[in-house]
Amino acid sequence: MKFLFYHRLFQSKTPLILVGFLLFCFSLSSVSFAQEIEVEATEQPRSSKPEPDYSLLPKNPKKATILSAILPGAGQVYNGKSWKVPLIYGGLITDIYFINFNNRRYQIFKQALSDFDDELPTDFPSLNRDGLVRNVNYWRKNRDLCYLLLVGIYALNLIDANVDAHLSGFDVSDDIALKFEPHYERFSSNNNSVGLSVKLNF
Repeated sequence: MKFLFYHRLFQSKTPLILVGFLLFCFSLSSVSFAQEIEVEATEQPRSSKPEPDYSLLPKNPKKATILSAILPGAGQVYNGKSWKVPLIYGGLITDIYFINFNNRRYQIFKQALSDFDDELPTDFPSLNRDGLVRNVNYWRKNRDLCYLLLVGIYALNLIDANVDAHLSGFDVSDDIALKFEPHYERFSSNNNSVGLSVKLNF
């Protein structure tokens, strides 16, 4: 009777013991596997981002950008696009003129507002304080926008030099041609098609 009782008790606990043993083995293997992955990750050197190779391009984009940063238009001359230099300096000179113009108007109305607050005669007797404040804000905003435009022209000069240098290796030969030709196609005795075809030769 005792033998039967112990036998049943052993049979009832066997699955639990077996499951516990398997879980223990699995946890050990997973920990060791994680440690191996960690060791491999620490041993492998970090791959640094490869620097772009500009040796195959006729013009170096980095050099063109640096030249344009030092002297606007110098990168365009280096790229062989000297005709862009007058456009760059025309934009810069025009923008500097409007910066000066708007700043002078801003200073005039700012002084007029200061005189109005000090109860002194102003150059604009027909304007009240609100009118003077509006003019001060208007000309100051225009001047600040012109400063932003100046920064934009300078940045555009850098971008243009960089892009032109990148495209210096792009083949634009005389063999490239785009042609429009009439097209006629016959599908059957009663079904014909007439149209226009586009042909790109390169």
